Amino acid sequence: MNDGSLEVRGLTVRFGGLTALDDVTLAAAPAQVTGIIGPNGAGKTTLLNAVCGFVRPQSGEIWFGGSRLSRIRPHRLARLGIARTLQGIGLFNGLSVVENVMVGASRHARAGFWAGLSGLPWSDRDERRLRGRAMDALDRVGAAGLAERMPSTLAHGPRKQVALARALAAEPSMLLLDEPASGLSDEELADLGRLIGKLAEEIGVLVIEHRMDLMMSVCEQIFVLDFGKLIASGTPAQVQANPVVTEAYLGTEHTGVAGQAPSPSEGLPSHE
Repeated sequence: MNDGSLEVRGLTVRFGGLTALDDVTLAAAPAQVTGIIGPNGAGKTTLLNAVCGFVRPQSGEIWFGGSRLSRIRPHRLARLGIARTLQGIGLFNGLSVVENVMVGASRHARAGFWAGLSGLPWSDRDERRLRGRAMDALDRVGAAGLAERMPSTLAHGPRKQVALARALAAEPSMLLLDEPASGLSDEELADLGRLIGKLAEEIGVLVIEHRMDLMMSVCEQIFVLDFGKLIASGTPAQVQANPVVTEAYLGTEHTGVAGQAPSPSEGLPSHE
């Protein structure tokens, strides 16, 4: 496994006449929580999609663990050591919770995931191995008791837990979280913050999120995007105090006291 460092250098992505990312350079270090914030339309998810191979940039480079990634294919991400959760959760309703998480662990299977579920004699060992990894991941997120449930029977919060467990089952060195706090209660949000902090003791975590209370409490480094451009970076305190960031979120007519950023407990408005 590589050291888990992720670097984006001069990344530019265009969709027709729209520039979604404009010469963006940033880095996510191993064993650290790195955040990306910005109003809606800032280019945050586009950046993750470029890293994961769903979007091809017009220019720029992506490096992971000291190696340049070229022509990235999404299905190869797990073998590279990168795992991602999605805004839309994306669970398979026809599989149980533990089977969903086993999909995330499938890079460790010798016979292949679907062969492991088929019950063929030569795949029994693989099936047991994958199930064990899946149960470990579920236990890690506090959802082991849901293993035999079907995703359609779960509330939103537990479904998010299962999606995170599926990503962790791949045993990544870099975990990409796309709005992991959306729709969570305050109690679930607090649990998520503690879990992210614990994960970062072992792996790199890159988080996109609108909940500033979460981002300010868990991130060690934050990058701010606005209309595809990187406008600021620094520690949570530095970003919070940066008037350029305040202007990007609120507009000059709403900043109030000059240079004073909103409270970290507030959710910041998005561009209309």
